[in-house]
Amino acid sequence: MWRKRAAGWLIISFMGLCLLLGRLIQLQLISTEHFTDREINLLEASVSQRSQEMVIDTGRGNFLDRNGNPLTHENIPVLILFPFLAKMEWNVKQISEITGASEYSLKYSVENAKEPFAFGKPAPLQLTEEQMEDINALKIPGVFAVKKKYNLLENPAAQLIGITGQNQNLLKDRYPEKELSISTMVGLTGMERSFDEFLLPEGASKLVYHVDAIGGPLFGINVKYVEPANPFYPVNIKTTLDYDVQMMAENLADQHGIKRGGIVLLDIDTNSVLAMVSRPSINKEDPFDNENGGTANHMIKQQIMGSVFKTVVAAAAIDHGLDDPARQFDCSKKINGQLDTNYQHGMLNFNESFARSCNNTFATVAKELKDINPELLEEYAQKLSLIGPVTWKGNIYHFNDFKQLQDEEQGRVFLTDEAKKDSNFVALTGIGQHESRATPLAIANMMATIARGGRKEMVRVASEIEYKNSTSLLEFKEQKLEGDVMAPYTAMKLQRLLREVVINEDGTGRWFKELPYEVAGKSGTAETGRIVDGKQLHNKWFAGYFPYKNPKYALVTVNLGVTEDTGGVNPLFADMVKGIYNYNHTEETPPFGSTD
Repeated sequence: MWRKRAAGWLIISFMGLCLLLGRLIQLQLISTEHFTDREINLLEASVSQRSQEMVIDTGRGNFLDRNGNPLTHENIPVLILFPFLAKMEWNVKQISEITGASEYSLKYSVENAKEPFAFGKPAPLQLTEEQMEDINALKIPGVFAVKKKYNLLENPAAQLIGITGQNQNLLKDRYPEKELSISTMVGLTGMERSFDEFLLPEGASKLVYHVDAIGGPLFGINVKYVEPANPFYPVNIKTTLDYDVQMMAENLADQHGIKRGGIVLLDIDTNSVLAMVSRPSINKEDPFDNENGGTANHMIKQQIMGSVFKTVVAAAAIDHGLDDPARQFDCSKKINGQLDTNYQHGMLNFNESFARSCNNTFATVAKELKDINPELLEEYAQKLSLIGPVTWKGNIYHFNDFKQLQDEEQGRVFLTDEAKKDSNFVALTGIGQHESRATPLAIANMMATIARGGRKEMVRVASEIEYKNSTSLLEFKEQKLEGDVMAPYTAMKLQRLLREVVINEDGTGRWFKELPYEVAGKSGTAETGRIVDGKQLHNKWFAGYFPYKNPKYALVTVNLGVTEDTGGVNPLFADMVKGIYNYNHTEETPPFGSTD
């Protein structure tokens, strides 16, 4: 009997030994880099347990403005101290004399540290170039003066630039053939997402030392500096933004109480984004909370545009002879023919109707255009580059149809063929209601297209990608938008109509008469169909360009989902124009864009 029991225990022990051996083989040979469904890299984890490190730069690429100023990160010269200094004698007095920090604070910080750190709290102590040289010349083990990458406290154009995060599944799906650490940051939104493959790190730059079981240094006390083998990385994405103007726009949007909406400013000559602001701001605690501050960039999301669409109707009317100045429209009536109790403009001709934004005129003209050809409104929306997409795309490097902004939405005029043939729906569309939609960016591009005499171009948010040493990896050259274009004569007449909106004593843009730049543009107040506390919510717009006689800038300001009596848009537009003028005429700063 005891022999059977012994044999049974022997078999069980053997099976257990086989299981342990199999597990050991899995850990040591098979699943070293992809352990469990969490894809844990055991090699990395092992090295991490036996070392302590200070990451100087994660290796992910950066974003710069048009002048080379950082938009996401900055490299700050700091003092790095390692905790093993507490177990040895080191020349703390000389470090104190060079940096100005007290000997006590330096010793106290080291004695209470469990891992390498940048000296200084709450912000690190910033060193000068001379201080860095003096510190490193001492060659004290565990004491280094280096430039460390930090996130900027203020994040300009946050939704446009986008955010990153650790997402193991997304990383695997997006780059199945790349060997990347599961801790690799991946672009989730905005330009971070669009340019993600360029921005992926080749490896981190870091200071490393190996430790024993109680945290003491192994192999002496030498600290090793590790950096990527490729000296050209990380790359920089050189955007078309102007940092100073972007920050001005951000501040003005907040000053004028824009809770949901924003600003788009284009350089007309290069058709590039100089500033883009979207509100609400990103909630850093919960970035995907779109109700209270999300990553959504409302400047590239389709919106109801209201009377701004009358610009499209006007272009089609000009080409089809429906803008006869002798013709009169009853602008005391609504589009259904009933008396308008809010607006009693009386009889107006076409030009006056555009300046005062008469709904009845443009509903009537839209129906007449439908009778000529139901496709006309869509055709002219395309000619004016209104319904997009409008941002830069093309074949570069090994990318086919690369898009600078993958999140950009496309606008529309109608949803169905039936609607474009229905007089009631067409009348509503003619005043920018019903199903017509456009992004604020596309509306800014429409204004730039008109200002250029009808020439359509793609909008750029990046001009080039640079290597680490500032040499160019590739350029995003200016490109035309495909499709039919507007005749120069039509563009010229539209320019005059847009200017009339401002100079007409009853025009909806008369608030901009006294600005330092002459402005041309179109207002819009669109009904959203949403009712809050018994009040209809509106999208309020002003879109235009300036200076009128020598156009340099296209500007859109929009306040989304507000009551009709809410201000903000017109004063915001005016202050942006004033701010740009002042910026261009300040002796201490050179003009930006292409202004004289």
